[in-house]
Amino acid sequence: MTTIDVRRAGERFHTDIDWLDSWHSFSFSDHYDPKNTHHGLLLVHNDDVVAPGRGFGLHPHRDMEIVTWVLDGALEHRDSEGNHGVITPGLAQRMSAGRGIRHSEENASATESVHLLQMWVVPDVSGITPEYEEVDVTDRLRDDALIPLASGREADAAIRIHQKDATLWIGRLNAGATVQLPDAPFVHLFIARGDADVDGVGHLDTGDAVRLTDAGARTLTAGPNGTEVTVWETYADMR
Repeated sequence: MTTIDVRRAGERFHTDIDWLDSWHSFSFSDHYDPKNTHHGLLLVHNDDVVAPGRGFGLHPHRDMEIVTWVLDGALEHRDSEGNHGVITPGLAQRMSAGRGIRHSEENASATESVHLLQMWVVPDVSGITPEYEEVDVTDRLRDDALIPLASGREADAAIRIHQKDATLWIGRLNAGATVQLPDAPFVHLFIARGDADVDGVGHLDTGDAVRLTDAGARTLTAGPNGTEVTVWETYADMR
């Protein structure tokens, strides 16, 4: 059955504390709605702004594929496996938590906020040795196209995730550029910047999302100021 579920920016769960302004597309932390826990295999899609010099201290994860995409600023990562990186716009990061890992994520700047998206999908294998990967995809983002940023199914994806039924596509599109959204059972489109129109859906502004279920291929057209989008394509459901 085809469904088109538009979620406006202001309808998301919101965490607002002295160092963190976070908007959650799905149930997360203290926010819970049994009717809003995931879409397909996508479990978490957080839109975070972290204050200068602050961040998430050391905390654990297990059996989760975590992809971080920075929109503005710089995010510093450290983990219990000895990995360290500073993630900036255009640099894709993936952490496979596997049998268990602890990591911290701190704003690398003492003067400017960092704005990031963090997304989690469930893996198709459990108990693996934790892994970390980061790849610069800046050059691939210049062609008004969706690129496979993280995937367990696309051979040319920038980074690999342990989930054969999921792909994260990223697009930075100039005004008027068009792309075709994937034809998959579950598609989650998020407008990270700017605005866009999607045929059969309508107009979407920054922070808006649409959850497509068995909706077929749809055409997205970037608005007059262009847009940056994330698109998760998944072929299974967590139920």
